[in-house]
Amino acid sequence: MTLSASSTAGAPATVVIYSGGMDSYTVLHRALSEGLEVHALSFDYGQRHARELEVAERVCRELGVPHQVVDIRAIHGLIDNSALTDSARELPEGDYGEENLTATVVPNRNMILLSLAIAKAVNIGAGRVDYGAHGGDHVLYPDCRPAFVEAMNAVAGIANFEAVAIHAPYLRASKTEILADGLAMGLDYGKTWTCYRGGELACGRCGSCRERLAAFAANGATDPLGYSERPASAADAPQPPAGES
Repeated sequence: MTLSASSTAGAPATVVIYSGGMDSYTVLHRALSEGLEVHALSFDYGQRHARELEVAERVCRELGVPHQVVDIRAIHGLIDNSALTDSARELPEGDYGEENLTATVVPNRNMILLSLAIAKAVNIGAGRVDYGAHGGDHVLYPDCRPAFVEAMNAVAGIANFEAVAIHAPYLRASKTEILADGLAMGLDYGKTWTCYRGGELACGRCGSCRERLAAFAANGATDPLGYSERPASAADAPQPPAGES
């Protein structure tokens, strides 16, 4: 099923922080399925996997969803203490987990992106901002935890004259559950990018790839994305538990 923005004109609006990855792709379509007028917002912050921005642009063009890419590379020097923003750092490989992926934490990323998305929401009269925080990220990324989302939601309610709600529909769901929801909607995940590397094909070795492959395996489905290496062991990679950490 391909959802379109063409029938949502005049409906309540939401700003979806859309990276081009699996989670935000599902969030985007979920918002469309609610009949909302969706405005997609992507950010170029100097990430190594900027390939995701190309994917996001293509999807929004196909859907007819208004899409804005905000260039915030000027702040790169403030957030370059991460393997995702510093190409000189070794990008960790192996199963998704705290012990090997702490190096991929980008300082204060979601607070920065949410603040800008809230500003856009106020600017266009949207009452909501959607983003793809999920339960599997709780152990590793503090800005994906329920306490952070609740605090940001409270701030978004008082930071402007117009209150904006922070909506994270998969906050307590695992990657497997998110994928199951998207597959039930008939979504094509070949139109997403998850790999932390920016090659022509996904690497199949980084934690993000392995978590993605494990989610497909858990759903009894085959990932349509091309991989330079699709390790059989990735299908058995443990899923991080959903829920609060």
